[in-house]
Amino acid sequence: MRQVRAFLTTARYFSTVAAATEKAAKVSKGAEKSGGGTRDTLGGRLVSLVYPKRSAVVAIRKWKEEGRPVRKYELNRIVRELRKLKRYKHALEICEWMTLQHDIKLLPGDYAVHLDLIAKIRGLASAEKFFEDLPDQMRDRHTCTALLHTYVQYKMSAKAEALMEKMSECGFLKSPLPYNHMISLYISNGQVEKVPEKIQELKKNTLPDVVTYNLMLAVCATKNDTETADDILSTMKKAKLDPDWVTYSTLTNIYIKGKQFKKAASTLKDMEKMASRRNRAAYSSLLSLYTNIQDKDEVQRIWKKMKSSFHKMNDAEYTCMIASLVKLEDLGEAENLYNEWESVSTTGDARIPNLLLAAYINRDQMEVAESFYQRIVQKGISPCYTTWELLTWGYLKKKQMEKVLACFKQAIGSVKKWDPNGRLVKEVFKKIEEEGDIEGAEKLLVILRNAGHLTTEVYNSILRTYAKAGKMPLIVEERMNKDNVPLNEETHTLIKITSKMCVSEISSIE
Repeated sequence: MRQVRAFLTTARYFSTVAAATEKAAKVSKGAEKSGGGTRDTLGGRLVSLVYPKRSAVVAIRKWKEEGRPVRKYELNRIVRELRKLKRYKHALEICEWMTLQHDIKLLPGDYAVHLDLIAKIRGLASAEKFFEDLPDQMRDRHTCTALLHTYVQYKMSAKAEALMEKMSECGFLKSPLPYNHMISLYISNGQVEKVPEKIQELKKNTLPDVVTYNLMLAVCATKNDTETADDILSTMKKAKLDPDWVTYSTLTNIYIKGKQFKKAASTLKDMEKMASRRNRAAYSSLLSLYTNIQDKDEVQRIWKKMKSSFHKMNDAEYTCMIASLVKLEDLGEAENLYNEWESVSTTGDARIPNLLLAAYINRDQMEVAESFYQRIVQKGISPCYTTWELLTWGYLKKKQMEKVLACFKQAIGSVKKWDPNGRLVKEVFKKIEEEGDIEGAEKLLVILRNAGHLTTEVYNSILRTYAKAGKMPLIVEERMNKDNVPLNEETHTLIKITSKMCVSEISSIE
């Protein structure tokens, strides 16, 4: 059940949208307080649209028809606000409206924001086309950096490196931001060996900033290198750069992994001093870090502090606290907190009940898990891919193969494009092979075919299942050719073995 445990580990995240969530609560009513009443503003109207189908352009047009002014600086501020709230569609609509106004003079920085929004809404190809169509004078360090950031998000190392070369030739590498993007890309791609050279390049052209040092610490975290981490912190202080809460969070994680708990306790205290309404996400990080050192009292203290500081907890914070309680093996308190979330949240985010579902499955409480799943559905929460995958693992452990296949089919059907979980497929086939369940094998083959994931190994598993059952499958080679799946040496051996057996009464399912 390592897959389920891995889910629980990754679920303990802290969200950078926490501050934005709080800010949204202030402005989403569409009005700003002024004295004893309210003042209608364009920002209030645009932020209050909420639903993507509603048009920002219509709202702006109506505002102008009422004889009210529309100023560029105000629209830029609204776009920043919408980006913080991840309302990218409306932000893009505003940017596109501005490009059509002859009385609004746009700068390269405006086009950089526009490009970033296009990448988020319409994808990489559209962002590249937008960049190519820009006037030459608008293709400066701002727009190039925005395109570079897009390549980083898509983990396209070759294109990112080529663009960095062009930016260097044009003299656009005068700030640490492009270098930080590249370092982030190398870390996410597991190419940490490229980081030192990129840092040296950065230092030749400009000075590292706090983000640079935080990324350097992230590299240390991948290597559990506490000594270098200490040196980086010293270098920051010598450069008179103040560490931020991310610095202390990363350091704490490094110290915990290195079992240097006194240092971890010190950096946790430094980090807590920086947690505030402005740095709200720091609180969730504190919860996770105290959980990692099994300090339940501190976890509870931080949670109480959060509840006294903020009017309402967001989904990310409930997720973090429930996951912490599960890891601390306080399932009863986790259930109580889930009940609280269920009573106050209107999001229906399936990731939160999935935490408890995984906990029940890990504890072999499949009946409880089934009952809890029914409760989720009754509450109107739509199961997501992870929900179905968790249930698949649970039923697999119980060897209830009919339910395994049903849940696995639901899992794949719940996403537009399935990212194959090779380990899950292997384990399902392993159980099917052990039982010689040729009917189950054929059903699984159809599921995988519909998902576009047929391989030689999948067909070999089918053949091994037939061999275990002492049966001969029909027209295997023809089926593999039709599915464009090559035969290997094991395939030929298995076909030869099964060809001497009785013909199966179960025909292939197409």
